[in-house]
Amino acid sequence: MALYWPVWLHIPTMQLKLLKNSIDVILMDIGMPGVSGITATRTIKKIFPNIQIVIQTVFDDQERIFEAIKAGASGYLLKSSPASKIVEAIFDAYSGGAPMTPSIAAQVIGFFREQAPAINLNYGLSEREKEVLTLLVDGKSYKMIAADMNISYNTVNSHIKKIYEKLHVHSIGEAISKAINKNIIS
Repeated sequence: MALYWPVWLHIPTMQLKLLKNSIDVILMDIGMPGVSGITATRTIKKIFPNIQIVIQTVFDDQERIFEAIKAGASGYLLKSSPASKIVEAIFDAYSGGAPMTPSIAAQVIGFFREQAPAINLNYGLSEREKEVLTLLVDGKSYKMIAADMNISYNTVNSHIKKIYEKLHVHSIGEAISKAINKNIIS
């Protein structure tokens, strides 16, 4: 494994060095003179997509973390990380991992946890099946659903069977629980 540590060179010079050497992992600072580490990461990943780049910086704000990840960084470490953790992170990145300082990992997980309710998986349910499921969640019986939707009891039963299959559940309680917990209905 070849390692170029740290990158602070201007992009053309860096590209020449990367072409001459077999570089696997780069330890990149964000605040470099002449070019941002995020910009350098983006440029390197366009030209050398197989090189792993681990950001090592003092910045721990979400904007820079996610910009670096979107630019192609494989990992994100704070400069306060002990040397042994940095070496471990380099080997993790080389092996295909995504090393992060624990506080950075917590921010990333927190971000996605906050975004999770916005995810709406419909499990392939048709609009009619979602309507039936919504009425079930509202506590309506099969007969009440049939009356509200102007369909027969047997049609409601058919929709319920399809809902069970698509949601991989076996009861009304499971279907309602999944609909609420997985944000399937609005």
